Amino acid sequence: MEKDIDDLLDEVETKFVHNYYNPKKSPASATLSRDSQTSTTPGPEPKTAVKQTHALDDVIDDILDIDVNEKKHSFGEEHQQRLLAPDDACKSDQMKRCFPVFLGGSADNMGRGSATNRRACDQLRCTSCDFRVSCFDNLSWNQDTDYLFLRNNVPSVHKLQAKLHRRKGCRAYCCQCSWKNVQDLCQLDDPGLKWVCGKHSS
Repeated sequence: MEKDIDDLLDEVETKFVHNYYNPKKSPASATLSRDSQTSTTPGPEPKTAVKQTHALDDVIDDILDIDVNEKKHSFGEEHQQRLLAPDDACKSDQMKRCFPVFLGGSADNMGRGSATNRRACDQLRCTSCDFRVSCFDNLSWNQDTDYLFLRNNVPSVHKLQAKLHRRKGCRAYCCQCSWKNVQDLCQLDDPGLKWVCGKHSS
C-alpha cells in the first residue's frame, strides 16, 4: 500500500510539479517571446547607422539653410528693384527731345532746342543707318562726298578728313548714309535726312 502511494506521488510530481517549473515552449510561443524581447529591449544601433543618420540630418539642414538664404536674396533684389524703380522713372521723365530740331553753324550754341530756346541739337541720330550724327566745326564737306565714302569711313574722324576742308563758321554734319553743311541756324526740315533728336538728359 505504501508503495502504491509513493508511486502515485512520484507520478504527480513528474506531471505537475516538474512541468510547472520546466514548461515546454512551443515554436509559436518562442517566436512571440523573441519578438517581444526585440520590441521592448532594442539593442544598440550600429555605428554605421548612427553616422548615416547624422549625415542625413546635416544634408537636410544645409538644404533648409540654402532655401532660406535664396528667399532672403530674392527678397533683397526685389526690394532693391522697387527702390530703384522710382529713380529710373524720374530719369526717363527728365529725358526730353528737341522740338523742333535745329541745325546750326559753328557759332551757334548746341543743346536741347525748342521754339523759345533755339539751339542746334547735339544728340542727333539717324533712323536709316542707326548711327549717331557727327559734326565738325569750321569744316565743310567737299562736293564729291558720296554715300560710299561715308559708308566705308564713318565714324573714323581720321579717314573722314580726306573729304573735309576749312570753312569758317560752317559746321559739317554726317552719319553713315547722309551729310550736310550748315552755315546758319535752321530748322531740320530736309526730307532726305532721316535725323531725329536722340533725347537730352536735361
